[in-house]
Amino acid sequence: MRKDITVTGESRAARGKNEARRLRQGGHIPAVLYGARRPPIALSVDPKQMERILHSTTGHNTIFNVRLDGEATPAMIVDWQYHPVRGQLLHVDLKRIDLDERLRVFIPVLTHGDAKGVKQQGGLLELVTREIEVECLPDEIPEHFTVSVTELMIGQNIRAADVPLTGSMKLMSPPDSVIAHVIALRGEAQAAAPAAEAAPAEAPSTAEPEVIKKGKKEEEAGEAESKKGKK
Repeated sequence: MRKDITVTGESRAARGKNEARRLRQGGHIPAVLYGARRPPIALSVDPKQMERILHSTTGHNTIFNVRLDGEATPAMIVDWQYHPVRGQLLHVDLKRIDLDERLRVFIPVLTHGDAKGVKQQGGLLELVTREIEVECLPDEIPEHFTVSVTELMIGQNIRAADVPLTGSMKLMSPPDSVIAHVIALRGEAQAAAPAAEAAPAEAPSTAEPEVIKKGKKEEEAGEAESKKGKK
């Protein structure tokens, strides 16, 4: 999503750990700006501005302007690195955005409503996938998608193909990827299994062979009586 945000960058010629350390001590972090069929540029940016963008509602899908040497360029944050212990932002990669060229981006999927399978059947709503990948123009990137789970019963689900797309958006995630489903609680499923095992099993069907065997004896007895009568 495009936002009216401008980040000021400063070109840097020196690279390496010492230069990066010097930048951070001065309140900036190293960054690289590349893409749009133009050569990459090493620059420094304000980490506080980057943090505000990353923690905004649109996050790394935010399209903002990078002002460098008097020129403003639309860009997105495509990669970033945090310190493993202190948690401070160390580096960002910025990609130039051509507003007329389609992008592939991951968009969060939010759910709303109370599933009937939970309220009426005592099931559990499980969220499986929290984002899907779509292809669209930069100005069409949404903040998020929203799907209703109200009608879901136990055993039913919502898949990526069910997420409503707008404009020229094209779904890139597998259409059958499950977003959310309602499942039976494990305790109930386990209780049902012993009940099924405790049910009396049907006796093996031995009646038919016995009838056949009995009929054969009666037939043999009838033949014997017949022979006596003839004698």
